[in-house]
Amino acid sequence: MRKIAFFIAMLLIPCVSFAGLTGSNSSPTPISKEYKQQLMGSPVFIQIFKQERILELYVKMGEQYQLLDSYKICNFSGGLGPKRKQGDFKSPEGFYSVQRNQLKPDSRFYKAINIGFPNAFDRAHGYQGNYLMIHGACVSVGCYAMTDSGIDEIFQFVTAALVFGQPNVQVSIYPFRMTDDNMQRHKYSNYIDFWKQLKPGYDYFVATRQPPVVSVADGNYVVNKPLSNAIQPQLASNYRLPETK
Repeated sequence: MRKIAFFIAMLLIPCVSFAGLTGSNSSPTPISKEYKQQLMGSPVFIQIFKQERILELYVKMGEQYQLLDSYKICNFSGGLGPKRKQGDFKSPEGFYSVQRNQLKPDSRFYKAINIGFPNAFDRAHGYQGNYLMIHGACVSVGCYAMTDSGIDEIFQFVTAALVFGQPNVQVSIYPFRMTDDNMQRHKYSNYIDFWKQLKPGYDYFVATRQPPVVSVADGNYVVNKPLSNAIQPQLASNYRLPETK
């Protein structure tokens, strides 16, 4: 009987270990450098976590988005919480999108991507500010500043995705990884009601590996189910763009 129990226990150990890994809130492993260039031109998605100072760039592989790479944010300003007015030096939080006319290859901060602040939510609340970017040069006054090498790669993949048919690149910006534990830890923050509006978008991506479809209704963020007949952008894994100079 002991031998049978031991045999069953040995069979269950890998299952328990695997469940622990899949249930973890840690970031997935980035794609290898050798494979990255083959994905140039495929749809991408960006998540930013202020507290961790991390920008995650995801690329569409099959029906889901996989982590392409994580990039350390050199600098952002104003601490946690949304940007509300011009001159408050805050870096935005919320759901934004990038189109081709928001790419700035000749920025004085090396290269820059305008995230599209203020969006519909910001405008509904009277929030103000201009030229809020993800850019290089490692200097920030309300933007998310990356190293030049980091923004080089991010800029290339975002540009390629838009050139090959992705209508816009979604950028989800969170104060921290919005786990239940972290939400509980920050429950007395002045921003908790706002952060509760962001959490469904975070949870949706964790569950589905699809960017959340977000709208604004009555001044609130609403996470919607994606349209089943939405036009999918062309996958361009076999194409490469010349390096941005």
